[in-house]
Amino acid sequence: MIPSAFTYHRPSSVQEAVGLLAKLGDAGRAIAGGHSFIPMMKLRLATPGHLVDLAGIADLKGIRSDGNDIVIGAMTTQHDVVGSDLLAGKIPLLRETALLIADPQVRYMGTLGGNVANGDPGNDMPAVMLCLNATYHVTGKSGERRIPAREFYQGAYFTAMEGGDVLTAVRIPVPPAGHGAAYEKLKRKVGDFATAAAAVILTIGGGKVSSCSIGLTNVAETPLWAEEAAKILTGSSLDAATVKRAIAAAEAITSPASDARGPAHYRTKMAGVMLMRALARAKANAR
Repeated sequence: MIPSAFTYHRPSSVQEAVGLLAKLGDAGRAIAGGHSFIPMMKLRLATPGHLVDLAGIADLKGIRSDGNDIVIGAMTTQHDVVGSDLLAGKIPLLRETALLIADPQVRYMGTLGGNVANGDPGNDMPAVMLCLNATYHVTGKSGERRIPAREFYQGAYFTAMEGGDVLTAVRIPVPPAGHGAAYEKLKRKVGDFATAAAAVILTIGGGKVSSCSIGLTNVAETPLWAEEAAKILTGSSLDAATVKRAIAAAEAITSPASDARGPAHYRTKMAGVMLMRALARAKANAR
């Protein structure tokens, strides 16, 4: 339970961090809150020669409006997400999700950027980012680029980031006024990763769903954007028959592993149950 020896670096700017990572190559690893990577180091599943701590970079922290978007610095903690009045008013789904991540101790240190960047399919925020159509700001040796969240996740712990890249911010379009949203998560105990979870955001006009987006957590090697299920629901009144068809479409794209959280078939069905609950609550929240 003791990590192997490493050299610790604490850069004060993004460019310094990127330069360090470029210089160190495969021997260097960036760390944000550390709640995913440090346990791997303790188990000797990760043995970096150099650790580049992003916590000293002030420019990576904060939540702000930018036109019709909200931009959240990658080193903004889950605790800051929970406490943000701006997010509570504009994107309450983020606060709801953050409150379901681990426990207060973890949320005080765990960061939004770390949660979305490391490619763990069990993390809660990635599916929510797919649901919200977020974009990730990534800076590397060749400068900054923006990667849609829906194109970012390529496999378990495998993303569109390249060696030496640093995720600097998350950009989220503000959902329409009056939208409804919900994140439903089944877990074995408080603070656990999801057995299955579903994020929903929708708008309703004239008693019909005018827009809908769905994300699924921990039921495949990556978070899932259930595009076909959302299309089925759009234009409907969320009647029972249509919801049933949408749930079947969402379940069809899952491929969970059988593990301590349950067999694969059970986890798929629980994804459907979580989606049904999230749809009902999102509808109730819509104005």
